[in-house]
Amino acid sequence: MNGPNNASDHGAGHAALRPLAAGDPREIAGYGLLARIGEGGMGSVYLSRTRGSRPVALKMIRREYAGDPEFRRRFEQEVKSAQQVRGYHLVPVLDYDTQGEQPWLATAYVPGLPLDEALDAFGPLPLPAALQLVACVARALESVHAVGILHRDLKPSNIMLAADGPWVIDFGIARAAENTRLTRSGGFIGTPQFMSPEQGVGGDLGAASDVFSLGLIAAVAATGRHPYGEGSALTVATQIANTALRPPDLSGYPDWLRPLLEGTLAADPAARPEPGELARLCERFAGREAADLSGWLPEPWAAAVAAREAELDRLPAAAAAAPAAGGAAAGPPPAYAPTYVPPQAAGAGPWSGAPSVHGAPTQAPSQPPLHPPAPPAPPAASVASAAPAARGNRGRLLAAAAVALVAVTGGAAWAISGGWESGNDGKGGTRAEQPQDRPEQEPAQQPAQPSARPSAQPSAQQPSQSASYEVIFQDKPLLIEPPAGSIITVDLDAPRVLPSGDISDKDVEFYYILQNMSFRKAMAKSPGTTPEVCRQAVDTGPLPAALSSTALIKDDAIVAGDVLCSVTSKGNLAMLQITSVKPSGRTYDPPGYAGKLTLWKQPAGAKP
Repeated sequence: MNGPNNASDHGAGHAALRPLAAGDPREIAGYGLLARIGEGGMGSVYLSRTRGSRPVALKMIRREYAGDPEFRRRFEQEVKSAQQVRGYHLVPVLDYDTQGEQPWLATAYVPGLPLDEALDAFGPLPLPAALQLVACVARALESVHAVGILHRDLKPSNIMLAADGPWVIDFGIARAAENTRLTRSGGFIGTPQFMSPEQGVGGDLGAASDVFSLGLIAAVAATGRHPYGEGSALTVATQIANTALRPPDLSGYPDWLRPLLEGTLAADPAARPEPGELARLCERFAGREAADLSGWLPEPWAAAVAAREAELDRLPAAAAAAPAAGGAAAGPPPAYAPTYVPPQAAGAGPWSGAPSVHGAPTQAPSQPPLHPPAPPAPPAASVASAAPAARGNRGRLLAAAAVALVAVTGGAAWAISGGWESGNDGKGGTRAEQPQDRPEQEPAQQPAQPSARPSAQPSAQQPSQSASYEVIFQDKPLLIEPPAGSIITVDLDAPRVLPSGDISDKDVEFYYILQNMSFRKAMAKSPGTTPEVCRQAVDTGPLPAALSSTALIKDDAIVAGDVLCSVTSKGNLAMLQITSVKPSGRTYDPPGYAGKLTLWKQPAGAKP
């Protein structure tokens, strides 16, 4: 492929995962590290998991940047802006710290194939896949530009090919390094072969700059040939900067591609198409909508993506904490708990009569052995302690999700729009946290394998008043809207559903975002509606700690008629009977749910 991506971070995805080296940290801010993803101009990227076992990519910023106050200021500004972006083809920023000794950034991890790597391995994409890729990336840019952010470093290595479509990573982050001491002293941020003319000469940048970069990517993805030739990075960058005087020769490109390139590679930014217009053009050429991604990748690309997914599955659910002494070099001490910014919610009213089209097989329990073999395996609570701890009174917390994308997060998740609350040290970003500030970590629920649905159907009778369980309230309506870019938190004790909630709230039993529904307390499907049966389901057959959006949309994870049970943060027993499911109306967004909630006070001495 022409125009290699020098100094590529590969953001949230990369080539085959590599083992941690002796000099790599084993933990970053409470995230146990599992593998090295990549390294580039701005830092090293590692794979970790949240307590819900969602994979995340953590980028540790290089110390050269960490020592530059201007970089820190811009880094914080760009990360905050990035968390406001919501778009299906965008890998979301989930967590960060700008105030620590060495800043870091956490995003959802996409177990896919970077476009540059795919092109090197298999050559140009077939026409339909190339058009689909450009259309999806254009839609992603549309979302980014809508909140006033530019990508600034769009290149093949920042586009991940996954089974559910292409994903764009690292949007907006390159700006943090502009005009820092490192760049002023001769360093260079960005990839010259995929910059716009105005970017190459240091001019003012607008959304059209990203469109130019996407035009270059379209040419390379579809044909393997860069419009400005095969020269060195500096040579190609010089030719791009001189586009107004010497435009690229596009005569050798296919007829279907030439109009697209002529528009996107126009020297005048005002003459380039808007991202939405470009997406529609690709959809017309391809004869399918950008959202129609079923089987979008042919072989051998699809097989390579599946291999990456399998590689992720082989990794442990969580990494051990950094060794106290004598081990490999550890990263920063866990002085920063993960944070997540609650996005602004889009309000919506209740519904009725939604079709019962979403449901899921009950998950089999995954219990740690009572007497593990030597060396002893850590119990669930120990595994949880290796994952990021929840943050108290911060106003924002990592939506463990991710990392979902889910897990990813497929992503990845990617999804974000956000409003920021006060809750830092007054300097912005996150601050060092004292141990006493942290709430207790909820025990992690081990991932479970799908099993058959319970043969017994939920009982039609009303929830019973047991001699040992006391009804606190019964059949209260509970409405959980589709998460349209927001973080929905659910407190089953209150009961209360907040469309723009705070995940650090210890009263919350679960939260819901575009990538997944995550449970802080064990949640199970019950075959009946008595408190005894409900409690037994929690103890013996909990669901996974997180249900991905794919599971909720395609795999029928929760359907009308399901009976969900959980022991709440206050030690009560909650039962939510799902009465209807409301599809979001958007292809890749999960649905909403309506139900009836019953809460019991448990018998004295019942385990929490």
